[in-house]
Amino acid sequence: MKSCARSEHECNMQKTTLLSDTHQLPQAVEPRNPGMALDLDWVRAVQVNTSAVERRAKTLPGRRSVKKEHQAAWLAKAISLIDLTTLSGDDTEGRVKRLCAKALQPVRQEILETLELPTLTTGAICVYHDMIETAVTALEGSGIPVAAVSTGFPAGLSPFHLRVEEIRQSVAAGAAEIDIVISRRHVLQGNWQALYDEMRTFREACGDAHVKAILATGELGTLRNVAKASLVCMMAGADFIKTSTGKESVNATLPVSLVMIRAIRDYYDCTGYRVGYKPAGGISKAKDALVYLALIKDELGDRWLQPDLFRFGASSLLGDIERQLEHHITGAYSAGYRHAIG
Repeated sequence: MKSCARSEHECNMQKTTLLSDTHQLPQAVEPRNPGMALDLDWVRAVQVNTSAVERRAKTLPGRRSVKKEHQAAWLAKAISLIDLTTLSGDDTEGRVKRLCAKALQPVRQEILETLELPTLTTGAICVYHDMIETAVTALEGSGIPVAAVSTGFPAGLSPFHLRVEEIRQSVAAGAAEIDIVISRRHVLQGNWQALYDEMRTFREACGDAHVKAILATGELGTLRNVAKASLVCMMAGADFIKTSTGKESVNATLPVSLVMIRAIRDYYDCTGYRVGYKPAGGISKAKDALVYLALIKDELGDRWLQPDLFRFGASSLLGDIERQLEHHITGAYSAGYRHAIG
């Protein structure tokens, strides 16, 4: 990976600073990444020191510790960065409506009032295509975007023209964000031109909707492949790069996240365009969310701690965060069923 000298950021910060604009919804404050011509020399030059990455990742949970009101502030920030998700074969309109209600009111009002947060919402709702209209209607006027998984999610093996048409149909139905899955075989075969062309076509089909490229990193074989795939998708115009569908046997991990985040940093250093990051799958505990936020702050800086540049792909994470916030307020842990999602 290209080197970049950056100062180390301290994780502790004042509550008022971290919570400023916590409840704000994603805003188009950054110019979209337009992509660039495929630079194969850059791609081929990418190297990853796997042992060094793993050592760094192993130290992350113990390097940054936040307590009491600082921890509560970080957890409130995490809520504002969640793509609250339901992607089950038995999804119903009722379940999606309940999920949208939770996105609008993710934490009980008395907890929010104690934290001096009059309003707080999740970053987005993520659903299958058939549930877009239901979600858009339930969230009307809230400013919370609806994201839809697309392109033959999760395997991405349906005919190409159908994958492209699925994107167009989801955008027409009201999805403001599209989570696409790449063809893993292009990465495994080192066919970077094919991956670039595929991603470019998906980006064009999205139009004004932002596109998140799901790499399915658990199926790419090596961290070097993860780094190269991240770079190629950004060159093709991805607004976000995302670890996983949540359906693979291995989903978001800290080593993979470190590699993808540093690819984002390299791309920004070379082009001036910020690309977002979304870890997804397996992040279900509040303490894990804190580690990821500290990693983002250390590697990319405060600007990436906003919902237009960072999201958690999660369903159960919100329940554990709400439970931790109640403990902060009351000093006691409540039962998990008190914080149902849907």
